[in-house]
Amino acid sequence: MIVELIAHTPDPERLVAAAARLCYSDVGLEGIRAQQSEEQVKGLITLLRRSGHLSPFEHAAFSFYLEGWSRVTTHQLVRHRIASYSQQSQRYVTANPEEFIVPPSIRSIPAAREEHERVFHAAGRCYRKLVNLGVPPEDARYCLPQAITSRLILTMNARELLHFFELRTCRRAQWEIRFLALTMLRLVRKAAPALFRPAGPECISEGRCRQGTLSCGRLRRDAGHPGAD
Repeated sequence: MIVELIAHTPDPERLVAAAARLCYSDVGLEGIRAQQSEEQVKGLITLLRRSGHLSPFEHAAFSFYLEGWSRVTTHQLVRHRIASYSQQSQRYVTANPEEFIVPPSIRSIPAAREEHERVFHAAGRCYRKLVNLGVPPEDARYCLPQAITSRLILTMNARELLHFFELRTCRRAQWEIRFLALTMLRLVRKAAPALFRPAGPECISEGRCRQGTLSCGRLRRDAGHPGAD
């Protein structure tokens, strides 16, 4: 499983701060830039988060390259609509049935893993046979399980990433997309710590949980880094 932060808006924190200041300033961009010390930028970003004024965050974009993640996870990703996705096509690229994900719950039970691999290898043989018989890959793929891996590039702005992390780093999120979200969070924290330091599930970022009876019970502000467990 590969996750790379391949590009992002230059100096994203200063851009977000400048966009926020512009709303209330009687000077132009150069004047705003001259007024922005590093501490002022961090302080303003904190204020924006606390006040819920997150539209300036939308000016900062982050692009990731993903490889080796299952179609189960990519199907969940595209439910986050305020994003851009470019995914390897199974219509035009012949799939490799040998590249698939085995969930930890299956891997931990030898009999379950054996059955999983038996079915997947059978599906792979079927796929290859159909392609060799002249069936177009776009039709042969109908026999492939969702565990087969894929490649894609995705881009989200900082506001959507905060929402993505809120949902997908939660302990109740499905294990693979949660692992992906935690990895992405660590990467953007290095690139823009002021924007993403408080990011994570609601119990950590907001001190609340809206899951009701489905809550995992972890509602405390001192829980630490969402990836610590």
